[in-house]
Amino acid sequence: MPKLSQIILFAAAAIAALSAGVWFRAYFMDGPQPPLPEETSKQGAQAILAANLPDIEGVSQPVSQWQGNVIVVNFWATWCTPCREEIPEFIELQREYQDQGLTFVGIAIDQENKVVAYSKEFGINYPVLVGGLSAMSLAEAAGNEMSVLPYTVVFDRQGNITDTFLGRVHKKTMEKSILPLLKEHAQTTEHAAEI
Repeated sequence: MPKLSQIILFAAAAIAALSAGVWFRAYFMDGPQPPLPEETSKQGAQAILAANLPDIEGVSQPVSQWQGNVIVVNFWATWCTPCREEIPEFIELQREYQDQGLTFVGIAIDQENKVVAYSKEFGINYPVLVGGLSAMSLAEAAGNEMSVLPYTVVFDRQGNITDTFLGRVHKKTMEKSILPLLKEHAQTTEHAAEI
């Protein structure tokens, strides 16, 4: 086999292995990533909270309007299998914890017509914004260096990023991330009422 053919074959194999590794990690990893560097965390929070994207009705929505709640921003797409698997659990979490101040926000990296149809078909009960491919820059600003979907970012009530998840997140894992943030507010409120 000529040397150039070998190089091309090895390069193709390396790309395939890298792609498989990224897919495997995104599909099977179910825990938060290591904490983001402080500067990345600040810049990512600012970028996401400053975003203003249309919802599925075409109305422009500033992400910052939900600040003060525990916010879970989920970057997803209709063609992404792990995204479709986690959304029903996010719907459950939104229903269970919205009265305690939880707000999921889905940012779709997809075409508007597909996002609208999918959101209505599955009865997504939290805000869904249509970002298109350009919204991937928001996920990248918040530490998604590999541009993998799904990518989920958890914010505390002050607008700080507390956790990021690369790949599918299960309900129990997400509860471990959000419940302390929800309880933190409840304890502060109880303490203030006692004073």
